[in-house]
This record gives sequence, structure tokens and C-alpha cells, in this order.
Amino acid sequence: MNNQSITKEILNWYDNNKRILPWRKHLTKKQKQYFTLVSEIMLQQTQVKTVIPYFNNFIKKIPNLRALAKINDQKLMKCWEGLGYYSRARNLKKTAKIIIKEFNENLPDNIDQLKSLPGIGDYTSTAIMAIAFNKKFIPLDGNVERILKRIFYLKTEKEISKDHLHKKKSFFGKSNRSSDYAQAIMEIGALICKPSNPLCFECPISKNCIAYKKKDFDIKSKNKFNQVKYFEADIYKIENKYLLIKNNKFNFLKNLLIFPMREINQKKFKSSFNKRINIKMSNMDMKISINKKNKKVNLSNSFLIDKINIKNYILPSFTKKILKSVVKY
Repeated sequence: MNNQSITKEILNWYDNNKRILPWRKHLTKKQKQYFTLVSEIMLQQTQVKTVIPYFNNFIKKIPNLRALAKINDQKLMKCWEGLGYYSRARNLKKTAKIIIKEFNENLPDNIDQLKSLPGIGDYTSTAIMAIAFNKKFIPLDGNVERILKRIFYLKTEKEISKDHLHKKKSFFGKSNRSSDYAQAIMEIGALICKPSNPLCFECPISKNCIAYKKKDFDIKSKNKFNQVKYFEADIYKIENKYLLIKNNKFNFLKNLLIFPMREINQKKFKSSFNKRINIKMSNMDMKISINKKNKKVNLSNSFLIDKINIKNYILPSFTKKILKSVVKY
């Protein structure tokens, strides 16, 4: 198949198989820009099925840029609670303010201007250009990378580098339906060219795929270093309430409520007789020793939360996991 045939096959598949997603509704120009911005920020590091309920709730409570720029930080974080990577929410609000002030409330349709906005990098800017503005861009997310690695049977470190994969995107060609086309390619990666057990018999471009011909679907990935760190968390329980502090100590979960904790060395962790739990966060494997304390203590930026009214507090999943390890709520 040539590029034109590939484009036609991919779009035909998309028209008949695309998922119904809340940010793909028939929208006004303004809505499409806003929905694309919010959804693409949410989809950073997060799967579609996880994002959908958060997106629906977010749009219901924060329906446009002006509402986003004005929203109280606590309400914003409540809308984001549980989605993780909270800096995304803060950056989204900063971006809304900049767009209103500097771009007359219009999301910029220039790649460099988009990249200048907080939290928007190479991938998100190209996704917005394609989806919101129908520009001839193909975003390189994990789904598109996986398709290219299998189509061209890319295995070496050099072959799977970002620069090389960007060059290989020319395989897809161009389309006047750039918005649909970008989403179509990513959709094939998500639904058909899955990490394991790809559905090659349903793939519109399997005839072009070397991995399919070789029946070798293993994906070579860049080695990601997961840092192992050790912590001790203090669980203060005072009359059925738990003490949390506003985090201004660690780079993760900035300004959110966590249990008082400190980083310790491996030797101290292994010598501890406390309950231990493991929590993975980004590229960090956190091993946490749970130190229960039944006494009153005065700590700055601390709050006592009642487990009965836990839903009234904005707590990251990290804190909830620790809390679940010591009490069922």
C-alpha cells in the first residue's frame, strides 16, 4: 500500500470503529479547543478509561476557560483528586489565565506558542494542533510508537529513539482530515496494536507490518530507571482522627496532604519492625515503614482529619493508600 491507501484504510477503520469519548462530541469551535486542552492534559501519563469520569466531572464543574482561570485552588484540586500528577491541574489553571490575558481567550494555533504554555510539551502541542485545529501533525504517543516499532520491526536503541521514530512517521502520509487522522492512528494503537496480544486480523495496515509477517510482536522499550527510595511515615491517631501535614518538603505531591514522613536509608528500613508497604510513583519505587503513634503532637501546617468525613478532604491516592494500610474506611 502507498501512503494514500494507508491513509484511506486507517480513516475508514476509524469511521467504523472509533470509541465514543466525551471530548469527541459535536462541539463548537471554542468548546473543541477547551475540551481538547483539558483532555490532553488529563491523558498525560493516564489511560483513557481512567480519564473519562474525571473529564466529565471536570467539564460539568469547570465548563470553560474563564471558569478555569477563576476557580478556587481547593475546588480545582477536588476535581482532580485521585487522578494524580497534580502539577497538571495547577498548570492547566495557569495556562487558562495566560490564554485569556495574552491570546484573547483563544487557544493558540501555533506550535511554539503552545509549547510556551505551562505543562504543554512536544506531544501535547502536536496533539492539540492536530485535534483542535486540524493541522497536519501526527502526535507521537506510546500508541503511535508501538505501531511504528512493529510496522518497521524496530529493535535497537538507535531505532527506537524519539528522533528516529519521528522520521518514521512519514509512513502515515497526510490527510485533509488531520484531526480525525491523528486520533485514528492513536486509536489503532490503543485498541488493535496493543502491547500484548495485538488484534492483527482487525488491523487495517497489517499487510505493511514486518512484525506481523515475522509473528514477533515483542516491543523494545527504552530502559527506564526506577529509583528505589526508603521512607518512614508517622501515623498519629488522636481520638479517631489522623494527623496530616501540607507537603512542602518533598518534590512529589507538592502542597498536598500527606502523613508526616522522612526519607531513611536502606539499613534503617530493613532493621525496622514496623508494618511496611510499597507504593510506585512515576519512576520511583517507594518502600515505606509505617510508624504508629498514639500521642498528641504539634506540627506546623498540620491538620486532623476524621476518617468518617474522609470524602470532604482533598487527599492524593498516595495518602489514601497509606491510610488504607492502617485502617479500613
